[in-house]
Amino acid sequence: MAVQPMQSETGKSTTMNTNPSQTNPPWTRRNFIKTSGAVAAGLAAARLAPMQTLAAEGGPKTVTFSPQKISALTRWPRYGAAERNRLHELIDSNKFYDELPLFEKEWQDYTGAAFVKSHVNGSAALTSMYFALDLPAGSEVMVPSYTFFSACLAMRFSNLVPVFVDVDPKTACFDLEDAKRKLTPRVKAVEAMHSWGLPSEMDLICDWANEKGLVPLEDCAHAHGASMKGKKMGTWGQMAIYSFQASKVMPAVEGGMGLYATREYYERGFAFGHYEAPAKFPKDSPVRAYEGTGFGQKYRMHPFAAAVARMQLKELDARNALVEKNVRALNDRLVQLPGIKEPRCRPDQKRAYYSANMLMMDFKKLGFSRAALVKALKAEGVSASFWDYPQQHTLKIYSEPKWWHHTPKIPEKMPGCEYVNANHIFVPLFYGEAPELIDQYAQAFEKVWAHRDTLAKA
Repeated sequence: MAVQPMQSETGKSTTMNTNPSQTNPPWTRRNFIKTSGAVAAGLAAARLAPMQTLAAEGGPKTVTFSPQKISALTRWPRYGAAERNRLHELIDSNKFYDELPLFEKEWQDYTGAAFVKSHVNGSAALTSMYFALDLPAGSEVMVPSYTFFSACLAMRFSNLVPVFVDVDPKTACFDLEDAKRKLTPRVKAVEAMHSWGLPSEMDLICDWANEKGLVPLEDCAHAHGASMKGKKMGTWGQMAIYSFQASKVMPAVEGGMGLYATREYYERGFAFGHYEAPAKFPKDSPVRAYEGTGFGQKYRMHPFAAAVARMQLKELDARNALVEKNVRALNDRLVQLPGIKEPRCRPDQKRAYYSANMLMMDFKKLGFSRAALVKALKAEGVSASFWDYPQQHTLKIYSEPKWWHHTPKIPEKMPGCEYVNANHIFVPLFYGEAPELIDQYAQAFEKVWAHRDTLAKA
């Protein structure tokens, strides 16, 4: 699906530059902001303070775009003619299941994975992955508490037990140092989630896992197109999963994918949810004997979802690039304001952006509450929000012995998770050309920051 030209608020049509060979000259606005942004932000705040009253106090709104135009830029998921046409072609062809190997081959080529297998959703891919580990009952798997429940609960179907690990407050990703402190003799595998599309430091995690004889795993449900050191996320660990649910970076409404580094893991993960799998394996495969049954589940991806996913994959890199460009145009200004940061991304990491643009700020140091900030930004027309990721270790099911080989150890505190949950806000991702709207968003933040003493009194 091609990115369509968007109409700006002034009515001028703007289009996306997709030529990767064109680099920004040294006088671009982005480079100017990087070198003099702090001065510019300070001057803007000083100028706005005496001139404009906060919209929450009766002053003018900064963001003047209509809700309809903002919705057109932020709407998700985004489907169009390519998806419709492919679904019609598939229906007319009456060859529905041919779509699955086509998508799997394209995903394998895109990621560089040794083996891949589609699943009905990401949770099914996780369940198959844990089964493929083939570990003794009671083995433990390290997993962040800051994650979706399937990453933990799917373990119990293979008699595995989660060990809850904290996240780094600067990234919201797997905290390797906390994992080192919590290593037990029962731990056999370690799984990292690439939170909000930011890669976990899989090079360091894999080095440690290999040193300790652990199997490294990846949850890439947020990270379609992300990479590190030029290597796609999902190909660092021995196994990984992706989700194609409607909110994800590459949405197919529902769907999942497993990535496997070895034939052994692939055959077990494939056969767990696909009864047709064993017949396709070589005669020397230990799974071949289970022809006709597999291992008891049916996790086949719907062909319509595969068709949508194939069309989404064609535009994934271009869309990610446009989103990243828009994030940089906004965040390069916002991080010049005192106290605003974004999750740390290493120079050798290429992140994706899932769901929203996360901004980090220590509200105790700033001296005002998150609620006061969000209220002020919303009054200016900024779609600001926050959502505290449920910490898995705090939920009832993990404290009940009947669900587990042995009851997971519940940590008393997860300071990284707690900090991230308490000290972030989200602003939307923009999926079209939006320079004027981005400028208004930045101005709204600068205006609110110029009046941050007022927020402290709210």
